[in-house]
Amino acid sequence: MQIFYTINVTDGQARFSREESGHCVRVLRMRRGDAISFTDGSGNIYEGLISDDNPAAMVAAVSSVMHVENHEYRLHIAISPVKNDDRLEWFTEKAVETGIDEITPLLCSRTEKKRIRKERLEGLIVSAMKQSARSYLPKLNDPVSFSGFITMVRPGIKLIACCDPGIERVKITSAFKPGEEVTILIGPEGDFTADEVSQAVKNGFIPVHMGPGRLRTETAGVAACCSVYLSNL
Repeated sequence: MQIFYTINVTDGQARFSREESGHCVRVLRMRRGDAISFTDGSGNIYEGLISDDNPAAMVAAVSSVMHVENHEYRLHIAISPVKNDDRLEWFTEKAVETGIDEITPLLCSRTEKKRIRKERLEGLIVSAMKQSARSYLPKLNDPVSFSGFITMVRPGIKLIACCDPGIERVKITSAFKPGEEVTILIGPEGDFTADEVSQAVKNGFIPVHMGPGRLRTETAGVAACCSVYLSNL
């Protein structure tokens, strides 16, 4: 099922962005009177009929709406940007597909790239939400310093994934229960420093591991998402 996205739904009319309109009308060749499904990213799935097939500003008349409850758990991953933009983009896409709720780029001592292409990542989040037939749009935050993030008050279980075998760690799947809110820190290429792990622990974070091997940053992020997702099935 092809799902489109817009937040502009008022008085029984849905108006679409130039990008969504062009994809629907020019690429898929849908026309006035055709049935369309779309979401507002807040849990609502709409059914409607195209009333204006302008490829720059499509409009659809809403015929029905169904609200879908989000999954019981909540997952927030704070992950260090990496040098290769493609790898962070890959993580973002797969994280959305596996049910992430919030992503924060985390600026650590060993983070080599401090900037992200936020507009590009937001576009990928929308595309991945639609492709995986989800109706909740994950939130992408601006980059935050490591010290600033760990001192923020947040509910639920707080985990920090680290590679140092000298640090007492638990298996990630044993650190939380299904249905819980989970925040997971994923470090940069080169891992978190010992001081960062120590500071995180002082702020209530539990050190965890994801097996005996060393994972790339983006792979560790996806593995963390899958650990939470599969534990909640």
